[in-house]
Amino acid sequence: MTQPAANCPNCGAKIVFRWSSSVQTVCEFCKSILVRTDVDLQKVGQVADLPPDSSPIQINTEGVYRNKAFVVVGRILYEYDQGGWNEWHVMMNDGASAWLSDAQNEYAVSWSSKAASLPAAAQVQVGQQFNWDNQRYTVTVITPAHYRGVEGELPFQYWGKNDVTFVDLRTETGKFATLDYSDSEPALYLGEFVEFEDLKLKNLRSFEGW
Repeated sequence: MTQPAANCPNCGAKIVFRWSSSVQTVCEFCKSILVRTDVDLQKVGQVADLPPDSSPIQINTEGVYRNKAFVVVGRILYEYDQGGWNEWHVMMNDGASAWLSDAQNEYAVSWSSKAASLPAAAQVQVGQQFNWDNQRYTVTVITPAHYRGVEGELPFQYWGKNDVTFVDLRTETGKFATLDYSDSEPALYLGEFVEFEDLKLKNLRSFEGW
């Protein structure tokens, strides 16, 4: 399949989208945030230097989830009072888009999911329960976070955020859900926790002492 390509409107560098449904990417050379509209690219912002990161995952890390190979193509980085975490945008080998959450050595894979109605952030409390896809989820933590930046390819436009709220939920069987309130309309992501070793990751970052 031909990969969509264009040139950065800011520095002229060649931009190649690895995932055909990508809407946004970041120029590796000038760090411009670029949004794709048909065949044209529009610069909508600039990525500041991202803070130091201890995650072994990086853009182009490859892995396996439920016997499907995937590659990491993008990232959104957040900070909160206990540190920071990454939401890695991954492209599955069947063309699906998923997310690999990487927070304090805890990993979860999830997908965007539709629900008839989602509560407003002010209506959610720890301990509250919701039913999605025939699973009962319990709110475990409500996290005020701060957007720190993006890199790589994303399936939607996302830049220039400030303070955002996330609600994490779990089931008794290891399922995972997140209510994302970073836009005007809440978004729901459903998935499950995974063990780092089970992802069979390769092309990881190396650190001194490894």
